[in-house]
Amino acid sequence: MDKMLSLSSGDVIITNDGATILNKMEVTQPAAKMLVELSKSQDIVAGDGTTTVVVIAGALLKQCLMLLTKGVHPTLISEALHKACDKAVEVLTAMAIPLELSDRDALVKSASTSLNSKVVSQYSSLLAPLAVDAVLNVVDPTRPENIDLRDIKIIKKLGGTVDDTEMVKGLVFDKKASHAAGGPTRVEGAKIAVIQFQISPPKTDIEQNVIVSDYSQMDRILREERNYILGMIKKIKATGCNVLLIQKSILRDAVTDLSLHYLAKAKILVVKDVEREDIEFITKTLNCLPIANIEHFREEKLGYADVVEEVPVGSGRIVKITGIKNMGRTTTVLVRGSNQLVLDEADRSLHDALCVVRCLVNKKFLIAGGGAPEVEVSRQLGAWAKTLYGMESYCVKAFAEALEVIPYTLAENAGLNPVLIVTELRNHHANGQANAGINVRKGQITNMLEENVVQPLLVSTSAVSLATECVRMILKIDDIVAVR
Repeated sequence: MDKMLSLSSGDVIITNDGATILNKMEVTQPAAKMLVELSKSQDIVAGDGTTTVVVIAGALLKQCLMLLTKGVHPTLISEALHKACDKAVEVLTAMAIPLELSDRDALVKSASTSLNSKVVSQYSSLLAPLAVDAVLNVVDPTRPENIDLRDIKIIKKLGGTVDDTEMVKGLVFDKKASHAAGGPTRVEGAKIAVIQFQISPPKTDIEQNVIVSDYSQMDRILREERNYILGMIKKIKATGCNVLLIQKSILRDAVTDLSLHYLAKAKILVVKDVEREDIEFITKTLNCLPIANIEHFREEKLGYADVVEEVPVGSGRIVKITGIKNMGRTTTVLVRGSNQLVLDEADRSLHDALCVVRCLVNKKFLIAGGGAPEVEVSRQLGAWAKTLYGMESYCVKAFAEALEVIPYTLAENAGLNPVLIVTELRNHHANGQANAGINVRKGQITNMLEENVVQPLLVSTSAVSLATECVRMILKIDDIVAVR
């Protein structure tokens, strides 16, 4: 189910993402804050399963409370949970199916499973392949485990539907070209410069001013300004540059009307107010160097592309750069949506799908979804608990029971009878069907691998490990001291 969050600013967020929900909540209870941090940790490690990790932690805490009321010491429970967690990770790893990165279908299936619980689930057939292709585009074959999702730029543009979302092999700027003076809006055979200086007359320091006493001095200032700008533009034009990307400046205007007029005459397309944090992504994509001073403006620092053009999208316009020569390992995704709520959720869902694919690239193992791994781990831990002695046996059994909260909640959310479904699911697993899970669409137990409901091993193992770690930490706390 989805949650509608009403923020104090009056904004509304509709989301299914556990990390987003907990992040936006104003939590004051110290132990509850640990659960918020737990969700954030899962988001960093795996990117998906942020709700699962909190639900497991909650179920473990409930079981621990029952053990504590029976007089079991917290240290004993903590040690037993640690052993049970290690055993659970072993069971999950044994269940996992190895995967090759060349198997694109398996990657798409996994990304689809991540998207199926989201608001934009009906678009999973479009977004899942798009997420897979985006990650595979940025993978460095020499170091496949080092994937930086910052190399995938997601641009949100209102208008159209999520169906219009596309991956652009190049660069997209969510702003129009500056053509107030009639400059070009399309350039072929582009030579692109990324500059970090301003094409405007220099200003005095904040505390100083220049007093002009007569008109001749005023004319001289204007003439000097014109010559200064002309000199800069001549140096730029001399290198053959015909597209300028200008970094945003807080000190003075990046361009003035006069400089835009001369740039238009020189047939140079201008995109101004490029954010500082985007410079690294842009230079990596264009395979060029940022230029900090007009004196360092040289041809070897330019990037090259086939076409730079301004295109209308929805109610606005964007600048697209395509056909980049020697393009770096980056990619851009242009996300569309009919309203801001859908657009934001599509962005969050796509991020989760990208994280799932990243998990699979890092740890090339798949495991069944639909509550199958949790029930299998629960069954095997229950059997293992019988071989242990004393309190440890009780604690491991409690850990096994806590994991059943996942299939129970899944059945409840699907409108099924949770007790009936979980009992039937246990029966299937007892008969050796390790990949049997809850088929939400059919309302019955089926083999999850045959239904293509799969998820990365890393999501499940990190959820169990992080939840156990958090619960063990809370168990060791015997008092809260308020320090004023």
